[in-house]
Amino acid sequence: MDAIKGNMFAILNGYKQFVIPVYQRIYSWEREQCQRLWQDIVAMQKENKAGHFVGSIVNIAEQAMPTGVQKFMIIDGQQRMTTLTLLLIALRDYADAHHQDDQTINAPMITSLCLKNDFQSGYDRYKMLLTEADRDALIDLIEKKPITNKKPSRIIENYNFFVEKVTSGVLKPAAIYESIGKLQIVNITLDRQVDDPQAIFESLNSTGMDLSESDLIRNYILMGLDNDEQIYVYENIWRPTELLFDYERRSALMDRFFRDYLTMKLGHIPKINHVYEEFKQYHLNSRFNSVGDLCQDIYTFSKYYTDMCFCRSSEPALKACYSEIQALRSEVVYPFLLRVHKDWEKGSITLDELIEIIKMCINYVLRRAVCNIPTNSLNKTFATLKNFINPSDYLNSIKAAFVLMESYKEFPTDEKFVSILTTRDVYNMRIRNYILSKLENFQNKASITIENYTIEHIMPQNPNLSREWISDLGHDWQKVQRTYLHTLGNLTLTAYNAEMGDYSFTEKLNMEGGFKQSALRINSYVVLQDTWNAEKIQERAKELGTKALRIWPYPSITEEKMAPYKKNQNAKPEYTLNSYEHLNQFTRMLFEKLDLRIMNLSPDVHKEFKKMYVAYKLDTNFVDIVIHKERLCLSVNMPFEDVIDPKGICRDVSELGRWANGDVEVFFDSLGQLDDVMAIVDQAYHIQAD
Repeated sequence: MDAIKGNMFAILNGYKQFVIPVYQRIYSWEREQCQRLWQDIVAMQKENKAGHFVGSIVNIAEQAMPTGVQKFMIIDGQQRMTTLTLLLIALRDYADAHHQDDQTINAPMITSLCLKNDFQSGYDRYKMLLTEADRDALIDLIEKKPITNKKPSRIIENYNFFVEKVTSGVLKPAAIYESIGKLQIVNITLDRQVDDPQAIFESLNSTGMDLSESDLIRNYILMGLDNDEQIYVYENIWRPTELLFDYERRSALMDRFFRDYLTMKLGHIPKINHVYEEFKQYHLNSRFNSVGDLCQDIYTFSKYYTDMCFCRSSEPALKACYSEIQALRSEVVYPFLLRVHKDWEKGSITLDELIEIIKMCINYVLRRAVCNIPTNSLNKTFATLKNFINPSDYLNSIKAAFVLMESYKEFPTDEKFVSILTTRDVYNMRIRNYILSKLENFQNKASITIENYTIEHIMPQNPNLSREWISDLGHDWQKVQRTYLHTLGNLTLTAYNAEMGDYSFTEKLNMEGGFKQSALRINSYVVLQDTWNAEKIQERAKELGTKALRIWPYPSITEEKMAPYKKNQNAKPEYTLNSYEHLNQFTRMLFEKLDLRIMNLSPDVHKEFKKMYVAYKLDTNFVDIVIHKERLCLSVNMPFEDVIDPKGICRDVSELGRWANGDVEVFFDSLGQLDDVMAIVDQAYHIQAD
């Protein structure tokens, strides 16, 4: 390994080419990073500084040739090198355009020294050779070709940014050129025979390099291949995979995909910042014959994933399902539906069955949202739902799994769903537009676009109601308004919200654009009324609730089909607090005090009574309580070495057998210990919550 301090001009000088290998991410610096670099340059000149350190470049020298261009593969530093190249191009173009007025900058010298290798042909002509996604854009700028590519490109965007800065006059062109020379860079060249590029790359990332989890996965997969296979896998599998994802949000979406992909494969949810590490372990333990086979599997599931994300399908019914997932923002269903899509492709289920399963998932998420059931358990529910699939009875096994869900996982029944839907504040729900749109468009061949309408309160929101409204609502009109204002029965859609205002019900019915002129189905009950009050609101809510049961139905399965699944469930015993043999008046008192404190940590905490202990969970158990005769034993789920324990009340049980989960043991035998014990529990809770 050789490390040499220099500047951009020294690094680029000579017959050299810096190549971005295919496993590197595309150029990703945004305006913010370019602005920061520009501010550093301006500050350095204004304050007359001798220099400014901008970081290091790490590369691997390819075998030297007696003639021609010496090539270096960059494994770190492409973002700043590419950005400085864009600034040099902008400066050169300015000098070319203004050479008669300002001859302080030599445009041909910039081209020859920093951009091109004179007398070389093909790609060897260029000092920087980017990956396929960015290569042509940079070459076009170097060659001063017209920019005709309509695709979004940060290469073009950031070049335009620097053109704007160079022409702004904040610094003279000669000062900009001088400042680029003052930017200090450490150029580190690795020896392929001695140094381990993958280990060095991971070390660089661990010290703060801004790579996403999907960037790390791509580098891990491709960096380990020989050059020919690397290029083949990248061009034929990996690059097509990347192109499935939206350009502007590619990195974030691919991070989400890999987390959901691993969740589907492993049956548990990797922590957000541990996806790369989990992927490496998955790869090492997987049964793929080659890296190419693994990448092909990733491509297959990426196709399902992006179809759902971007609502892409040649099947109208499937596309409509994807649109509903997006409207509900129920991406939590993705890991399970990835598996189901694969089974559909294999022919294990039909298209109609696939659509029915997707709708079941949508109905489950919607009903729980309406019933205001905490969402924290949904990730785990869908991560493990595949475990209930019976390949020989595919659809019924999923229906049974949903029907048999209990407690915090329940699929709300028709009675519960309608009761809450018709009485709760729907107006202030995030999904109100989705609910009203579905109620309007159900079995409607001429469906409406919800964005063309606004939500109208039939009984107005204004607390100072007119005499007509007070008369319609009765003597307790204030209570009626307070109780029913935002409920489903009082909400509708209109294109004339501003015109209707606080007018009386009769005026809203008959005015131009009023309810009687509305073709919307959601107003069919309203137009038949001559007054509006609590009774009418309740009647309309009941009518809409009946329709909602048809739109978001409960899983339909006969008792005969349910029987084998019920039998399996009934075989599992149910436990309560009274199930524990050592529970007595004292330990019950300790438990109730501690239980109250733990449950008050968050509404997302849920409790399960197991055979030997009581479990408290977010994604998984963060603390378990075993009830002894004279005390409670807490098993706290976090590494012992991470515990902050000033009172020394914890014990490392990582190497000991125990009933509950967790490496940290704490005993609780008096109320005076409650705060100290909760301080430990709180640490384990925040590891999952944060």
